[in-house]
Amino acid sequence: MQQPPLAAFFSALLAEPRKIGAIVPSGGRLARLMTSEIEASSGKVLELGPGTGVFTEALLKRGLPARDLTLVELETRFIAPLQQRFPDVTILQRDARELAACKAELGPQAAIVSGLPFRNMPSEIIRAIVGGSFGLLEHGGAFYQFTYGHACSVPADVLDDFGLRAERLGRVRLNIPPASVFRISRRPE
Repeated sequence: MQQPPLAAFFSALLAEPRKIGAIVPSGGRLARLMTSEIEASSGKVLELGPGTGVFTEALLKRGLPARDLTLVELETRFIAPLQQRFPDVTILQRDARELAACKAELGPQAAIVSGLPFRNMPSEIIRAIVGGSFGLLEHGGAFYQFTYGHACSVPADVLDDFGLRAERLGRVRLNIPPASVFRISRRPE
């Protein structure tokens, strides 16, 4: 029997808390801020670590066609609930570190939305994910990341090595815990 999204979340949290990186699923206010710059006509969007699908739902509510959205989720507990909730969205059970090898399969992306717990990951894993992501992003595309801290969770040396900048879009104090959202993009030449 398939678990509902919240049961899947708490099951995964109890099994591997550092891998999940949150004490409850992200809230609607955070989802709205994370997706606020992505329009229905933006093009293809990749979501990393969708978990229970709160950002997925926000993207679809913004009018993004399901055919333009691909989810990359490693945690097996989340796959079936995501497939049931979003049957028209492409869901890949993959490690986000493999993005560089998926370029031909995924094609260029207009935006990437990340729910990955970067604060719980070593720098070399973040580097692989960010590098693979920017290998997929179209010119002018952006990578959206939230963090429970005030500073961007992508280390400064990783941003510098890839020629990126992080700009804070805002903070959602009513999320549990409060979270900041960052837009990461290529530095102007």
